[in-house]
Amino acid sequence: MTLLQALQTEFENEVKSTRRLLQAVPEKDLSYKPSPISWTMGELAQHIATIYYWYVGTLTQDVYDMAADKLERGSPNDIAATLQLFESNVEKARAALQQATEESLAGDWTMKVGDRTIMGPMTRSVVARGFLFNHIYHHRGEMIVYLRATGNKVPGMYGPTYEDGLGK
Repeated sequence: MTLLQALQTEFENEVKSTRRLLQAVPEKDLSYKPSPISWTMGELAQHIATIYYWYVGTLTQDVYDMAADKLERGSPNDIAATLQLFESNVEKARAALQQATEESLAGDWTMKVGDRTIMGPMTRSVVARGFLFNHIYHHRGEMIVYLRATGNKVPGMYGPTYEDGLGK
C-alpha cells in the first residue's frame, strides 16, 4: 500500500468517526464552554468541520493563503448547518485526496496568512498527517471532553465507550 492509499483509507475510516461525534453534539449545549478562553461547543464543532475544507488548499496549492480563502461557515449555533458544512467539506477533501499523487505528496507546501508565513515549507505528506489528520483527532478529543462535561453520551469511535459500559 502506498502512502497515498494509506491516507485515503484512513480518511474514509475517520470520516465515519468524525460524523458520529458531530452527530452526538446536542443543540442545547452549543453555547457550553469549559473556560473563558475556550471555544463554545458549537464553535469547536464548526472548527472540526472546517478542517476538512483545508485538505483542498493543502493538496492542490503549493502556497495556501488562508486570508484569501473564504469559506461560508454559517452559525456555530446551528448544529444542522455545521453537519451540512462537514458533509460538503468531506466531499471536497475526498476529491482532493483522489486527485493527489505520490509525487504531489512529496512536494513542498507553505501556509500563509497574507504576507505572513505560518507553516512550512514542508512536504505535503507531513502537512497531511500533522496539520490535517492529527489536527482533527486533537479537536475530536476536546469534543469528547465537552460532551462528557455536559452529561452527553460519547459515541464509540474505536469500540465501546465508558457510557456503553466499558470500565463500569
